[in-house]
Amino acid sequence: MAGAWGNAAKSSVAAATAQGKPERHHRQAAPPTAASHAPEPIPDIVIRRLPVYVRTLRHLADHGVASISSDELADRIGVTAAQIRRDLSYFGRFGKQGKGYDTAFLAEAIARILHLDRQWDVALVGFGNLGRAVAHYRGFAPEFRIAAIFDLHDENLGERVGEVAILSQRRITKVVARAGIRLGIIAVPAAAAQDVADRLIAGGVNALLNYAPVVLRIPPHVTVREIDPLGAMQSMTYYLDDEES
Repeated sequence: MAGAWGNAAKSSVAAATAQGKPERHHRQAAPPTAASHAPEPIPDIVIRRLPVYVRTLRHLADHGVASISSDELADRIGVTAAQIRRDLSYFGRFGKQGKGYDTAFLAEAIARILHLDRQWDVALVGFGNLGRAVAHYRGFAPEFRIAAIFDLHDENLGERVGEVAILSQRRITKVVARAGIRLGIIAVPAAAAQDVADRLIAGGVNALLNYAPVVLRIPPHVTVREIDPLGAMQSMTYYLDDEES
């Protein structure tokens, strides 16, 4: 069980590394000292690895592992110990020489860096097969909550997922602005994705998870993560033997 879980963590890091996109913007590292120069921008690929660190550390803490060395953590995640130390160095100093990392403390510290010490409301657009699966997914809690759902088709309007009623896509901008929602999930066909993104951004959303197989045109302050299962499979077939089995 632990081995399979470890392999999943390694796959997540590999995917984050392989699928890194050109950075739209950078966060800045910790404030420099008086003797240093301007803070070094934090590469987006580092930010992409942090959730894997959090998930791995939480798993270890939940299973009674109080501390772990960078070498042991690297082996579980599938990166080098030097990579872990370099990633964490952007945000401060963690761990003690000869004692390793306190798993619970480091998990909490990285969660704060990712702003996961609060619950984020999310707007979901699209209530077809994919949208329904996303809406009913229980793994978002406690950091994320689907707070608004929108769809284009009249027959779905008024249907409820828990306490959330499905609303018309024409209301996206007003509803997300009024609710202060800053994250959106796009689960609509490619032809509708740009219009949906524009409406979400107009309402104040500045982070988008896009399931539509299309590259969105967005302003520089908006962060997008693309989830493209078809593209991922198409890239994997390169590595498969082309001989018939």
